[in-house]
Formats: sequence, structure tokens, C-alpha cells
Amino acid sequence: MRLKTLLIPAAVAMACPATVLADEGMWMPSQLPTIGKQLREAGYLGDPADLADLTKPPLSAVVKVGGATGAFVSNEGLVLTNHHVAFGVIQYNSNAQRDLIENGYVAADRTQELPANPDFRLRVTTGFDKVTDQVLADTHGKTGRAFYDAVDAAGKQLVADCEREPGMRCSLVNMFYGSDYYLVKQLELRDVRLVYAPPRAIGNYGDEVDNFVWPRHSGDFTVLRAYVGPDGKPAAYAKENKPYTPPAHLQVASEGVKQGDFVMLAGYPGVTYRHRTAAEFADQIEWRLPTTVAVLKQLQGVIEAGGERDHAASIRYAAQLQSLKNSIKRFSGELEGLQRSDAVTTRREDETAVLDWLRHQPDSQHEQAAIEQAALLIAAGKDARDRDLLLGLLGPQSQLMRAALMIERLDVERAKPDAARETGYQQRDEELLASQLRQISRRYDPTMEKALLTALLHRYQQLPAAQHVPEFDEVFGRTPAALSSALDSIYAATRMGDEAERLRLFKASQEVLRSSDDALLLAARKLQPALLRMDEQRKAREGDLLRLRPSYMKALMAYRQTQGGAVYPDANSTLRVSYGKVTPLIARDAVTYGPLTSVVGIVEKNTGKPPFDAPQPLLAAIHKGDFGRYIDPVSKTMPVNFLSNLDTTGGNSGSPVLNARGELVGLNFDSNWEAVSASWMYDPRYKRAIHVDMRYMRWLMDKVYPAPQLLKELGVP
Repeated sequence: MRLKTLLIPAAVAMACPATVLADEGMWMPSQLPTIGKQLREAGYLGDPADLADLTKPPLSAVVKVGGATGAFVSNEGLVLTNHHVAFGVIQYNSNAQRDLIENGYVAADRTQELPANPDFRLRVTTGFDKVTDQVLADTHGKTGRAFYDAVDAAGKQLVADCEREPGMRCSLVNMFYGSDYYLVKQLELRDVRLVYAPPRAIGNYGDEVDNFVWPRHSGDFTVLRAYVGPDGKPAAYAKENKPYTPPAHLQVASEGVKQGDFVMLAGYPGVTYRHRTAAEFADQIEWRLPTTVAVLKQLQGVIEAGGERDHAASIRYAAQLQSLKNSIKRFSGELEGLQRSDAVTTRREDETAVLDWLRHQPDSQHEQAAIEQAALLIAAGKDARDRDLLLGLLGPQSQLMRAALMIERLDVERAKPDAARETGYQQRDEELLASQLRQISRRYDPTMEKALLTALLHRYQQLPAAQHVPEFDEVFGRTPAALSSALDSIYAATRMGDEAERLRLFKASQEVLRSSDDALLLAARKLQPALLRMDEQRKAREGDLLRLRPSYMKALMAYRQTQGGAVYPDANSTLRVSYGKVTPLIARDAVTYGPLTSVVGIVEKNTGKPPFDAPQPLLAAIHKGDFGRYIDPVSKTMPVNFLSNLDTTGGNSGSPVLNARGELVGLNFDSNWEAVSASWMYDPRYKRAIHVDMRYMRWLMDKVYPAPQLLKELGVP
């Protein structure tokens, strides 16, 4: 880390990112030529202009995997991503008799590669076109819901036109909070298979104890393979399918990294909030983070208690539990980091500087008024935030309840012309929705689901009367006793636990669906008017924010230009690139961490009990010391993970880390505890990303859990 960065106050360092923080930035590929000089000065040996073309390597090899990232690493469809990104695939193929989570999996040949869960998708971005004028053409003079509907209708038309090409999945995204809109075009691959997964005690060594912690010693990687139909087009799983030939694939580097080396990362970061208002920063710290952590901890306790009673249920809910634990630790770290960096004060000072500058600009009254209106609208959103948080978790934290709500909502949407349907419920979405219904049986237990719903709805019952919803009170009652009785009755009288019945209801006509006496479906039908009403309120608010927020973003970008800097948009699950160096961490006074760990740390941490129960084959290989060509020339041992100052957030899991020549040297999988708050604010003193060293992966495939056929396909010696 640069000494000058260490010496400047945090508030100054974060308030002026365009001019001070050279390593900050999740850049759109189209922006990279404009910062080409900085890239070259940092050490990149390629042509920055090539990075703006998504059809050229290396970016054409980077793919969206589920809700995260991966990369093609062979011309026969091999995809490298994180163990935790593919955890749902591993869990889907596991049961009490064949526990791939615990034991790992190595496919002996392609006939042994296992199909992913039916809704698992891999998407290859082939187009990213600016469509701002088309999207905003019909919004002039409109506000609220009318503004939202105009944007929504234009977006749906663009998506529909884009998806006339078979196999394509398209989406509309906005940049700078509605200032610009882009049409993203992606080839959607539906047949993805499990090829290689290390055991839990390698892929998740340290579990939650080490999560977001450095030093780290995790082999957090998994290898998948993408398939297409015999005609070369995307298709559902079938034995006769053939491996997909990607537009490009990354070459695994033969050499590793050392401190100070240039590194670059490409991936699909989820969501960042760095351009949100100071009031939203305060709300995040004072209410949202502590409240969400408390709720998720309760849900974690429910699953852990249920798993102790029933091992089969623990396997079914393993992926959901892992997601909860990860979210809890991330949100806890985010809260601590924002408090440590005094983020509210810093953001308020930055915002004040922008607004003071704006007041001195000619003809800025319109922008000032819009910014004031947005502030009032944001403040009003607090009125039902507790209710919205709890009821918003009912679907994501359940299986059958989510299915029933989805079927009922789909029934409502099918009565409309397809272009008028809600996004997510159009004809283009029905195959994916059916896939979600098919996988429920491997992820559902009635006792566990009732316990999870009880935890959420009991909290809802304790809210003030002003936040109660009549339909929810009617279905679940107002007391814990009434809630328990309602859930017992509903789940005792539903047949939706049967896959055939779920799919029958999914395909049923409105007449058949309305004649069903299934208790869970009836409950979902009673709740539907409330959910639709809440959805209407949300859209009206979002419509106004889409209309108003661009005024602040316009002012921010103009203000930053006066300081000689560019502004990158907040992340929104679109392809982004960041760059930096392999960098140590000065965590606090007198505590400095080196940037590379080794297998020595695995042995030091090992207790023989989870989460530090390294497998015996791994310990034996470490003891043998046969590291050969994978050995680190500096430490003289086997590297495991390394640290960089790359700018990352959730969704960057599985992102390839490249060296100055564009070769694959690492796989991103985590951030350090001190920098979890980077989704809201970048602090250069602490922001680090944690990566699997590709030398460790190759060594595991060579010496510990051998897969010589994969090493050959990867093209590494």
C-alpha cells in the first residue's frame, strides 16, 4: 500500500475517489479506454481498447454463473468458479447415501459429470448497447407509477425484440440510477454439469470462523462444464448433448504471483450503493443492517436446530444455511466497517460539497428541486420498512410457500397480454419457473419450513398495528397460538409437496386452479391482493426515484470532472473490471498481514474437527512436501490464497484474477473483514480481495485428488 494513502485521514481518502484512489473502481468495459493510461502505468501489458469489446478475449471468456461469476478455461466448455457459488449444484446431487458436500467429487470422464439443479444457468454476454433515448422517449411529463410503466414498457419491448434470436436472454439495466439504460444480451446455457469439487474441508476450510478473514487457507473452487444440444444451440439437460465451444477461454498461468504484481479482475459484481444519499447511509447503519442480522440469525438457528434432529433435512437445507451464515457475517462486517470509517459523516460532507457546488451553477434550480424531492421520498420510505423486510423474506426463505405464491401470481399475470405481464412472469420466464418447482423436493422439509415461517411471521405479529396487513392477519392470525394452528392446518392439507402436483397446478388453467382446494394454494390466493397492493406502492415510489435521482448523479459527475476524474456507476450485476496489485494489509496498529498464505497455515489451523478438519489425503500430501513446479520461489512451499487491493463486492465470487499478460493466476472468493463495507464505501486502507492461487488448485488436481484429464484439458504442464 502506498505510504501517502496510509497517512491521509479516512474521510479525505474516501471523499475524493476520482482524484486520490487510483485502485478504486468497478469500471464498465466501455470506460476502460478512457482510463487506459492509468491501466498501462499500473502494469497492464495488453491494449486497454480491447477490453471495451465484449466479443474479444479476455472478457469474452468471463461468464455469469448463477448469481455470481465464472470463466471458461478450455475450448470444450470447462468453467471455473467458486465452491460456494456451485454449492447448490453440489447439494442438489447429494443425499445421506452420497454426500458430495462432505466428500467432494471427481468425474472420471464426461459420462460421469452430474447435471446441475434445473434452474441453474450460465450466461455469456454477447452485447451491451446503450438504449437511453429509446427507454426514456415516452417518460416526458410523467411521474410515479406512470413513469415506471413507461420505462418498463420500453424495456420489455427491447427485451422481446432482442430475444427473438433463439437461446438469448436479454435484460434492461440502468446506470447512474436511471441516467442511462443499457440492453444486455446474453447466451443462456441451461445444461451445466458438475465436473470437479473438492471436499468441504478444502473448499470451505474454516467455514464461518474464517469467512471474511485474512489469513485464509481455502480451496474455494469448483469445475463445471457447459453443454448444448447436438445442433450447437442451448438446450435442457440431455445425455446426447455435447460440450459448448466458448468464444474464448482463459489460459491458466504457469507462474504464480508475488507481492507488488499487477492483477486485474473481471466479473459480475452484484449491487453497490456508493452513490446513495447520506440519509440512506444513515438508515443502513442505524436500522437496516442490525435489524437484518437479527432476523437472519434467528433463521440460522432454526435450520441448525432442525438439522441436529434430522440429518436428511440438514443436507436439504445446507445451501440455504450456508447462504444465511454468509449474509450474517457480511452484514455484521459491513456495519462494523461503516462505523469504523465514520461513513455517514464522510458521505454527508461529500454530498454537501456537491450540493454547494451545484447552487453556484447557472440554471440549476431544476436539479436542486429534484434532489430535494428525492430526499423527501427516501425519508417517507421508512414508514413500512420493518414489514417489508419480514414479508419480503417469506418467499426466499421457503420452498412450498414460495411455490404457491408464484403459481398464484402467475395466474394473475397470465390473464394479461404477455407484454403487460410482470417481469419474471412472462412467457419467457415460465421454463425457469417450472425448473424451480422441479427441484423443491431436494430442498424441502415440512417441519423446517413451518419453523422458518413461524420465526418470520411471529416477528411480523409484533409490529405496530400501522404496519399490519389485513390479508396476512386473516390467514395467519394475530397471536403465536393462532399462527401455529394456521401453519399446521395449511401444511397438513396441502399436496404441493408432490412434484407432479406442483407442476400440474403450474400448468393448470385459471378455471382448474380456482377449483383447487389445496390449503396452501388457498392461503396464497388470500395473500395475493396484499402483495399486489404493496407491489403497486413500490413501483410508484421507484418510478419517482428513477425520475429524480439522475439530477444528483448529473451534478456529481460534473463536480468530479472539475477535479479531473471519471466516475464509475454503482454495480448492478453487469460485467465490470477492476485492477490493482498483490498487496499486504495493515489491519490496525502494529498488525500487518503478508499477501500470500501457504499450506503451512492449513496444518497450523488444523484441529481435526470442523471447520478446521483438513482431509487426511491433503495432510499426507503436505507432509510429503512434493510441491514440484507449483512451489512458490519465495516461501519455498505451496501457496494457497493471495490478497490484492482489487475493488470487489458480492457477485464477484468466482471472478477470474488475471496477471499483466491476461493469464489466469487466481480465483476471487472473498473480501477481508475490515473491508466488507466496501459495497457502500471504499476505504483504501483496508479494501482487499481474497483469491485462490491457481497453483494450489493445480496441485490438488495433480497430487491430492487427481484429475489428470482435467489438467491436460486446462493446458497446464
